[in-house]
Amino acid sequence: MSSPASAPASSPAEQGVRRWFVTGASGGLGRHLTEHALRHGDHVTATVRGAGALDGLRETYGDRLTVEILDVARPADVDEVIGRTLGAGRVDVVVNNAGYAVVGAAEEMTVEQIRDQIEVLLLAPILITRAFLKPMREQGGGRIIQISSLGGQVGSPTHSAYHAGKWGLEGFTESVSREVSGFGIHLTLVQPGATRTGFGSALRYTVETDAYRDNAVGRTRRFLESADESVFTGDPAKLAAVIHETTRHPDPPLRLALGSDTYEAVHSALTERLGALEAQKDLAASVAFTR
Repeated sequence: MSSPASAPASSPAEQGVRRWFVTGASGGLGRHLTEHALRHGDHVTATVRGAGALDGLRETYGDRLTVEILDVARPADVDEVIGRTLGAGRVDVVVNNAGYAVVGAAEEMTVEQIRDQIEVLLLAPILITRAFLKPMREQGGGRIIQISSLGGQVGSPTHSAYHAGKWGLEGFTESVSREVSGFGIHLTLVQPGATRTGFGSALRYTVETDAYRDNAVGRTRRFLESADESVFTGDPAKLAAVIHETTRHPDPPLRLALGSDTYEAVHSALTERLGALEAQKDLAASVAFTR
């Protein structure tokens, strides 16, 4: 990937300058998306957890990048940051990217771990999406990108709270996309597979219990603890480029599977579900009133 300074920027006259709002931009996919948008001449408000995370980009792009310190699990702070962002002008693209995963059996998770997963992965994107719907509706359109996951369609042991958040985000987004389809607002669920973003090194683990040490939970935990970068085959720069291109498409997909691992796993899961559903066809019909 070319450095920001050497990369040719697209002409604003040709592409149209847009304003982005990106959460979780300090690293990984969020940073790549922020940098990609800036390289193409757009303006970005990027939220991070720690000061200084995007100093390099600020030096390169100046006032086209606004950095906000934000913990998306704090609704009052979210409202304040979005208020300042909208006060500075229209926002064309919103990216709900902030997230992390707790690894362990559901029984091992604390209430605080479960609550924080739901607040970060589901409640925060819901509140942020709602906050931008009215201004987007009034301005005649906009794009909302929800960074879901392979885990938004396929369940695996050790990630129950993470799946709860991502599956919930998928249902919320599908519903809202139908509510706002007549307003020029497009929502897209991006489903990355294993991507080299540092997500694996940021995993948080439950306190392991003996009951789960030697079953599927324990085996998955051991795999994740020892996994090196070769397991994460997705290139975040390429993902960012595809997502950016999707925001330019006049009729973007509701779901965007990115990564051969996502495609294979989701295809297998949907095939299995469809087979199970077909097997229940007669049983489903049997509960109707008879005349």
